[in-house]
Amino acid sequence: MFLTNCWYAAAWSDELSDELLERKVCGEKLVLFRTATGAPSVLSGVCPHRFASLARGKRVGPDRLQCPYHGLQFDSSGRCVHNPHGATPPAIRLRQYKAVERHSLVWLWWGDPEGADEKLIPDFSCISDERYRTIHGTLVTVGHYQLVTDNLMDLTHVEFLHAGGLGSGVIHNREHRVFQTGTTVDSNLWCPDAPASPVWDALFGHYGKNVDHWLDMRWDAPASMLLDVGVAPAGSERRGGITQWGAHILTPEDEKTTRYFWASVRDFSVDSDEIDAQIRTAIEHAFRNEDKPMIEDVQGNMGGKSFDEMRPLLLPSDKGAIFARRMLADLIAGKKALLPTTLRKGTAAEPAREAVKGG
Repeated sequence: MFLTNCWYAAAWSDELSDELLERKVCGEKLVLFRTATGAPSVLSGVCPHRFASLARGKRVGPDRLQCPYHGLQFDSSGRCVHNPHGATPPAIRLRQYKAVERHSLVWLWWGDPEGADEKLIPDFSCISDERYRTIHGTLVTVGHYQLVTDNLMDLTHVEFLHAGGLGSGVIHNREHRVFQTGTTVDSNLWCPDAPASPVWDALFGHYGKNVDHWLDMRWDAPASMLLDVGVAPAGSERRGGITQWGAHILTPEDEKTTRYFWASVRDFSVDSDEIDAQIRTAIEHAFRNEDKPMIEDVQGNMGGKSFDEMRPLLLPSDKGAIFARRMLADLIAGKKALLPTTLRKGTAAEPAREAVKGG
């Protein structure tokens, strides 16, 4: 069900402090905190003595946490360093997870720590690129993480689920290109010479004329996506318009709940708090009030059956989502080995991006 020997996002860097933070990843409860040096420490979050949640405990000393139930103390490596009831059993320790901070996120290696390869952290360097303006947040939905991936890899739903906001009535009449390089899957939509959606028209200064609209989604396993999306005057190069890069990074809490780390990175209005508020409102409204209820409805209708057991009708627009599902299945089964993100010219991850008309 879950891919091992890969990286999962566990928290935004600004969520981590000397306070104890509880998270759940792939069905396992974790406790996170910063050590005295500022480094992230991520340990199994359940005390091995009587199974209390360690995040309910407290910090004692610079790099120790204390169980709230019987007071056992553990250091940042997971070793039990104090037993207030007698001798400290040397074999008692918590599992320590390899943790790396990159692109404003704390990433966990989910597998054999000896095999932790930082080159396999998906590339979201645009999030911390000082040339751009970035806002970020976190959302949680009661839905399998692959259902959320399906939602993001097939953006034709925008026309219907987000009508009147992000939907413009033209995305269904578009060019769709899906391709795979290594273990990276791209699903790109190109919508030329048509009116912009209300949201994009407002962001583009109420342009009011036809635009070329692109939505280029990159997927890396297990569920990390970067959307290069924008508008430009019809027939012009992309650099004549505005671009937003959306990070959509999904971490399964368990088989039915997904923690969704999102970021919006833009190359326009980089000093505007007002645009920050507009984009945050649009993103959170779209997900909380439109995507989330639909994904949770789908999860409920599946009644515990798998995607394949449901024998879904497949449409041409499903190609990107199906490519991602098949790639993930091959990786979980060990038929393929995970490879680093494949970067594309025209994305924020590559500074010398080309100005192109098409997808």
